[in-house]
Parts: sequence; C-alpha cells; structure tokens
Amino acid sequence: MSVIGFDVGNDNCVIAAVKQRGIDVILNDESKRETPSVVSFGEKQRFIGSAGAASAAMHTKSTIYQMKRLIGRGFHHPDVQEDLRRLPFGTSVGVDGGILIHIRYMNEERTFTPVQILGMLLSHLKQTAEKNLQSSVTDCVIGIPSYFTDSQRRAYLNAAAIAGLKPLMLMHETTATALGYGIYKTDLASSREPINVAFVDVGHCDTQVSVVSFEAGEMRVVSHASDSNLGGRDFDEVLFRYFAEQFKEQYKIDVYCNARACIRLRSSCEKLKKVLSANAEAPLSIECLMEEKDVKGFIKREDFEKLSSGLLERVLEPCKKAVFEAGLQVDRIQSVELVGSGSRIPAISRILSGFFRREPGRSLNASECVARGCALQCAMLSPIFRVRDFEVQDSFPFSIGFSSEDGLISTLSSNILFRKGQCFPSVKMLTFHRSNTFHLEAFYADQNELPAGTSPKICCFKIGPFEASQGDKTKLKVKIRLNLHGIVFVESASLIEDEINASTDTSHTDLDNAVPETATAASVENGAAAITNHHDRPSNTRHSRRHEVPVSETLYGGMSKSELVEAQEQEKQLAYQDKVMEQTKDKKNALEAYVYEVRNKLFERYRSFATEKEKEDISRSLKQTEDWLYEDGVDETEKVYTTKLDELTKLVDPIEKRCKDEEARAQATRDLLNSIAEHRMAVKSLPTYERDAIINECNKAEQWLREKSQLQDGLAKNVDPLLWSHEIIKMTEGLDITCRNILRRSKGSPSRPDQDDRSSDHSG
Repeated sequence: MSVIGFDVGNDNCVIAAVKQRGIDVILNDESKRETPSVVSFGEKQRFIGSAGAASAAMHTKSTIYQMKRLIGRGFHHPDVQEDLRRLPFGTSVGVDGGILIHIRYMNEERTFTPVQILGMLLSHLKQTAEKNLQSSVTDCVIGIPSYFTDSQRRAYLNAAAIAGLKPLMLMHETTATALGYGIYKTDLASSREPINVAFVDVGHCDTQVSVVSFEAGEMRVVSHASDSNLGGRDFDEVLFRYFAEQFKEQYKIDVYCNARACIRLRSSCEKLKKVLSANAEAPLSIECLMEEKDVKGFIKREDFEKLSSGLLERVLEPCKKAVFEAGLQVDRIQSVELVGSGSRIPAISRILSGFFRREPGRSLNASECVARGCALQCAMLSPIFRVRDFEVQDSFPFSIGFSSEDGLISTLSSNILFRKGQCFPSVKMLTFHRSNTFHLEAFYADQNELPAGTSPKICCFKIGPFEASQGDKTKLKVKIRLNLHGIVFVESASLIEDEINASTDTSHTDLDNAVPETATAASVENGAAAITNHHDRPSNTRHSRRHEVPVSETLYGGMSKSELVEAQEQEKQLAYQDKVMEQTKDKKNALEAYVYEVRNKLFERYRSFATEKEKEDISRSLKQTEDWLYEDGVDETEKVYTTKLDELTKLVDPIEKRCKDEEARAQATRDLLNSIAEHRMAVKSLPTYERDAIINECNKAEQWLREKSQLQDGLAKNVDPLLWSHEIIKMTEGLDITCRNILRRSKGSPSRPDQDDRSSDHSG
C-alpha cells in the first residue's frame, strides 16, 4: 500500500508519496513535477493533465479547467458567474441548482458536473502515482482551502470516490504547509515559549493566511483567514486586460471575441508575469494571435505594479484578520513563510515585509509544500509507516449551529454548537425529550465568516421514526460529529429507556468522551439546551436500555448515493474508451513505423535477400498501406490496424528471416568449429578408446558442416537457405552432449583389459 498526498490546485496538481527515505514528488508522464488541472474531451477520448493542456487549443470549447472554483457551488453564485465569463466551455444550471458543463464527445452532446470532472482528474493522478510506484493507491490525504464549505468538502469526497480513492482526511492547505515546516524544525525543543509562525499562501485563485503556534512535538493552528478571490490569476488578468486594450487600439483586433485568442493571450500573460518577477521589464510577442496578425507588447514592472495596486492592497486584509483572530500582536509573530504559485511577485513580498516587520521566509518549496504536508499527514494516519510523534491540532474556520422544529438549539453560553476556531475533529452529545420523529437543521451561525454569496444552510437530519414506550416524551441521545474532513453530521441517535427500582433519579449523564476528540453533552427540550455534568449516583439502582434510532440526511444540493454510483460506472466506461483509443493509437503508430522501417531496409539491408518480384510486391503493399493510413485509415479500429500489420509481416518475414539467419549462421558455424577444436584438445590425456570415440564424433560433425556449407554457398541469398543456423546450433549441442557422456563413462568405469595387458607387456 502506498501513502499519497494530493494538492489539487486550480491551475496545477502535485502528487507526493512517502517512502522509507522520505517524501518524493511523483513525476508525470512528461517527467514534470506539476500536472495541469485540465480535462479535455476529443472526438473519441479524453486528454487529461499535460495531454489536456496540449490539446486545449484544438478542443477549446471541450476543455475544462479551473474546476476548483466551480466545485460544490451553485450556478447562480456571484463568483461562479464571474468565473464562467472567463471560461470557454458551455454551462447551464442543474436541477439541484448546481453547474452542468456541456461538451461534445463521441459525436453527441454530453453534460458533466464539476464533481465528475474533478473525479476524472483525480483518477488520472491516481494512475500516475500507481505507474510510478508500481503499487495500488487508495489511501490518501487531499489538500483543500480552509474556506471550503460543507458542500465543497463533500464534493471533493465524492470526486475521490469516483476516482477510486479513499481520503483519510481532507486537510487545510495552510495546515499541510505548516506540518511540513514544523515536523522538521529542530529548535522547537529548546524554546521555552510557543513559536508563532504566519503562513501566507498566495495561490492561483485565492490567498490564505494561517497563524500557527509550534511547540516541541506539536502544532496548533490558531487562526485561519482568506480571500477566495485573490490569487495569481487575478494579476494575470490585469496584464490580459492591459494588452487586450492595447492590441485593440494598435492592431484593431478584439481578443474577447475569440476564445482561442483569449486562451493564448492569458497563457502569455502568465509567462510574462513570471519574467517580471525577476526582471524590471519584459516583452510580449505572439504569432498569429487572431486574424493572422502577429502582436507585440512591452511592459515595465513598475507599470504592472501600478495596474495591480488594488489587488496588492487586498493582500494584507487576510493577514490582518488572521493576526487579530489569533489574539496576537504583530511583534509576537516570530516568522513568516510565503508560499503558493502567486507568491513570486516582488511587490507582495515587499508589502508583507512592511506589515510583519520582517522579511518573509522561503524555506519551503512554494509549489510542493501542500502535497508534501498531505503525504506526511497520510503517513501519520496510516498504520504502515512510523512517523515522528507530532500532534497536529487544526481549527475549524466557521461557526456551526443546529436548530429543530422548536427553534435554535442553544447551550448555556450561546446558540453555537461548534464555535469558530475550535479544534476538530470534535463530538457533541445532545439529549432530547421527544414523543415522535423530529428534524435537526445544521447551518453556519455567522454569515460574515463565509465567502460572499454562500448559503448558510448545510443539511437537515431526520431522527426517527421511533415509539415512545413511557409517557408522552422519551429521552434520546443524539451524537453529532465534526469529522476529520470538516464535515458535520449526526453520527447516531439512541432512545434511552430507564428502568428504576427505587426513587427517581433525574440527573443527566454525558456519554464517554471520544479521545482525542472533544465531547460535550447537553440536555435539550423545546429548543433550550444546558451543558450537563456528572453527578454522584444515589443508592437506588437504575438500568438503562438503549435502542438505535434511524437517522437520515438531506443535503442541499450535491450528489445522492445513486448518482454517485452512476458517476462511478460512467467513469469506468470513459476510462475503458480511453484505453481502447490508446491501444488503437499505439497499433496505428506501430503500423506506420513498420511501413517506414521496411521501406528503408528493403533497398539497403534486405536488398540481397529479396527477389525482384518480392521487392515489387512489398513496395506496392507498402505504398497502398501508406496511402490508406492517410486517407481511409485515419480513423479505424485496433483490429483493422492489426490485420494490416499482419498482412505486411507475412510478406516481409521470409526476407527478414533470410537476412537475420545469415548473420546467425556465421556465428553458429564459428561456435561449432570452436567446440570441435576444444574437444580435440581435451582428449590428449584420455585413454585410447575414449579418445578415439570423441575424435570420431568431432570428425563426423566437421564433415557434416563442410558438406552443408558447400551446398549453402552455392545458393543465392534471396532464396531460403538449405542450412539454417538452428540446425548448426543443434549439431553443436548434440556434439557437446555426446562428448560429455563419453567423458563421464570414462571417469566412472574401471580400466579395460586390453589396456592392462599393454601396460604389463611394456613394463616387462
């Protein structure tokens, strides 16, 4: 089993694997450490990752990217509508209010959800990891932004299930970065006080900031803050708009009217931004951008920073918020780490230096730190690796409340069940008194904590049905869990029947706390809840009977179980079609390569071994096959290409066999003659009988080879040989066996009588 961490970015993905010697970033098929987050649909197959990015220009409206911005969101979300205006593929609103992506595939219009597209990408990453590691991959940890809501987290889990992955945890990206930073810090043990570090992650589409407190053997995330609409792509967009306007005036072209031109210009602007990170100025040049016009541009870093001033000012907002919510002064932040694909802009580093009063550190790999941290966390959760003891306490970025038909469920202190900043996973135990089925509604308690335009609704839980056996109302214990993924749900509900033998005991007792999760018990009736404590039991005896009560969940949007199964089956079918097309492509390429290979050899290496008629027949077949490949055979099945290849090999095989056998025959002849010479040399010390026997066998083999070789030398090379190399090899092997048997008998038998007589006569 392999231990994997996935960083699925809006622009690129990184895969990290834990091995015995440490953490390695897995290379893709192009030996690159980053894989584009792209899924492109061709006419008959998908192109994913690097292949998808390469085919984007060819299949502009069937290439899906930046899906991280769409996952788990409604079609009418303001941010979604803004993103869709930039993206070339068609979309519409689904029945559940989600997003449907329209593409053309297999000569028909198809629709997919962002979850399905993400599942395709994860499946590709899984295959890349399995191919590299030569083992199956299922358990993993996937990085997600800290601002992801419940629906987005569930969407990631569904996408992973479609891909055949089993996420042990959805980990906040800045938490993963902090883990990779802290677990290798050797100076934590010597520090008397916690070391506070701010992690600023400027990604492709967002900016996240976390303040993390480190101590020896542990880390605690104190606060999360983010701007979900500020990332590297927004700086690319500044350059895009600048040059689009410039080209409209200078070249009289409007790139907004051409989807392919927009893609090419945005790609060039992204490269230009990277050049400006290291240079004071940079040129832009694109050939045939549109209307067969070559365009050129130029910009200085100073001008770029002026154009981006509004964005640069926003970088500090999540930083200020994170420090404030951590309850710290800026001077209590001992270190700042800057990561993310958009962090290389010099102005960002300069602004952060001014705010934190220290230069941001770059000790972590800006693009790989999230994947590495996720892989580390996966190893810590997996039983197959032993990792240095290091406790990770993450904090939840939102406040979650619950309500029932009677109103808000409140504790003594507030209406919030899981407060913002609380460590998770966490468990709450509630006690209800109900007479029949009831519902619990989970919601985000503070709209201001959510990204703009996000609905506060999470999901609804139905508790029941159940039968009340005593009186009007029965006591129920409901266990609510905020799990490792940051998803809240009702884990179980139990009906409690008390059988009392003495006086009535009205005390409430909370259930055993889950370790290491936090557990809280509350008694709820008519919407009011109070935290209950353990009480000393009275002398009377009490027996409780527990009955499990069914719990059903209703999500607001997202995939049902049946839809998930259908999506998994659809992914298998698509993967099979991709495999068939790859095999077909390989067979077509093999046929094409064979045509060119044989044509070159026919009048060079094979020239002496083919008759004129054979050359004419093969040349004609090669020409017909080549013409067919580029005309009627452009799009055929694997079976057809295989048949064509077999037809050609039947014509060429006899010639190839003659050519190869001539070389093999010469080597086999040398081997036989060497064997004969060796056996003749070895018989000098043998008795006469054995010596004569071996020499006789050598003479027979030599005579056979001489006669056969004379006949073969009289034949032309373009006819089948009378003496094949395999016959000579067989003769060599037979000679070796015969001679060995003679030697074996000689060593194992007593001296012959005639030999003894000759010896005695000689001595007399």
